[in-house]
Amino acid sequence: MNAVAILGAGAFGTALASALSRPGRPVTLWGRDPPAMAEIARTRENARHLPGLRLPPDVTATAEPATLAAADIVLLAVPTQTLAGVLAAHGAALAARTLVACCKGIELGSGLGPAGLIARALPGARAALLTGPGFAADIGAGLPTALTLACADDALGAALQAALAGPVIRLYRTSDVAGAELGGALKNVIAIAAGLTIGAGLGDSARAAVLTRGFAEMVRLATACGARAETLAGLSGLGDLVLTCTSEKSRNFTHGVALGRGAVPAAGVTVEGVATATAALALARGAGVEMPLARTVAEVCAGTTPLNAAIAGLMARPLKEE
Repeated sequence: MNAVAILGAGAFGTALASALSRPGRPVTLWGRDPPAMAEIARTRENARHLPGLRLPPDVTATAEPATLAAADIVLLAVPTQTLAGVLAAHGAALAARTLVACCKGIELGSGLGPAGLIARALPGARAALLTGPGFAADIGAGLPTALTLACADDALGAALQAALAGPVIRLYRTSDVAGAELGGALKNVIAIAAGLTIGAGLGDSARAAVLTRGFAEMVRLATACGARAETLAGLSGLGDLVLTCTSEKSRNFTHGVALGRGAVPAAGVTVEGVATATAALALARGAGVEMPLARTVAEVCAGTTPLNAAIAGLMARPLKEE
């Protein structure tokens, strides 16, 4: 597993390309926009998505699809809601590769996460999931980051762990793909709720309550879908939840802050938690699981319930044991 390609030249894909490159192991950063990729190749910088990071010499930036077929491992660093389209467009090149999904979310309509989308598009593909608490800016800056590598095939998971871990990235392996998938997806929803809390001026005590009760919602839905509770207590669940609920580097958290202040969130920014909130509620209905915070996020983001009314509704819920 020598040659690595990153499909998706956003901030996270660019950071991974930088972190994974090393002498003797080339990394290809692939993006769909030829002029943009040519500019990255010329300047050695992705000025739009990760300014200030100079790409190492072992990283090749390209928009040539044929380069994907030359890689042993392809990391899929695209938004979950677009992953199905990417797999359909590049299935021929990807079918024989080892695929590692690096996105977090639940697809609207199908209710599938990244691993499920790969299995549906490319049955029998060798696949894994990379998730956990890691911001692109931190990884790109060479700061130490611990992530979860989820793979149902233990032998493949161990090989990928050895191939992708390095001085910047420490990987912990699990076979619980469903738990890692749902932890990474649902924490984005709770991060929006935490942002709403701070944006509305409700204070850090309220944020702590949102984080704690939000984690309970995550565990309820994940275990109802066959995940192990201990997976949610690890990096891909609790670890990622703490990071995204407490840092302004989180797009989901800052989206919630803007909504809580009554401001218009930044345009052109992928906020996976918005779609995931709606998709998670559909899963929850099917599993008979109650998720009041996720429902609040979905309604506030859609503009169907004012934030003040949503807060009042949460506080008026029947009292219960923890």
